[in-house]
Amino acid sequence: MPSTTFLNLNEDKKKKIVQSLLLEFSNHSVSEAQVARIVKEAGIARGAFYKYFDDLQDAYTYLYQQAMVEIHKKITNSNQILSAEEYQKQIKEFLDAVNGSPYQDLMRLHFQVNESLVKPSHSKAPQPKDSREWGVMVLSHEAIKESLQSPEKEKQIIELCYEAIRLLTKKA
Repeated sequence: MPSTTFLNLNEDKKKKIVQSLLLEFSNHSVSEAQVARIVKEAGIARGAFYKYFDDLQDAYTYLYQQAMVEIHKKITNSNQILSAEEYQKQIKEFLDAVNGSPYQDLMRLHFQVNESLVKPSHSKAPQPKDSREWGVMVLSHEAIKESLQSPEKEKQIIELCYEAIRLLTKKA
């Protein structure tokens, strides 16, 4: 996670650094990203980058978590057990929040490459209460991943996911 030095920067400087991270990680995988490009774009010294972040993976994890918080703000949140239709609605809301957002390319590259390179902490993410909820969560995330990788198939993917979730959430 970023240092307190970074968190205490004035908002304009912090925003410029975050924009530089977003540009880099939207166009390059974590393994291909370069501190040199980030610091040049942000107008900061290389040493400052390492004062703010441990390394590129640390910077990526911070940016990814910020993106997830921002994207999830636009999604209906519920602590109740949802119907298959409500889960389907949340998947669509998530994809709508990503598509056309500044995070669209970041998220697409995350699912294509970075997800296997960096394991961002999901400690803030709600934990499934039981096997049904876990199944719904896995299916939902896989549908989002596949939809971002193949946008032309989004409608079909969401429909397949809906049918599977409907079966999982059906009362016995």
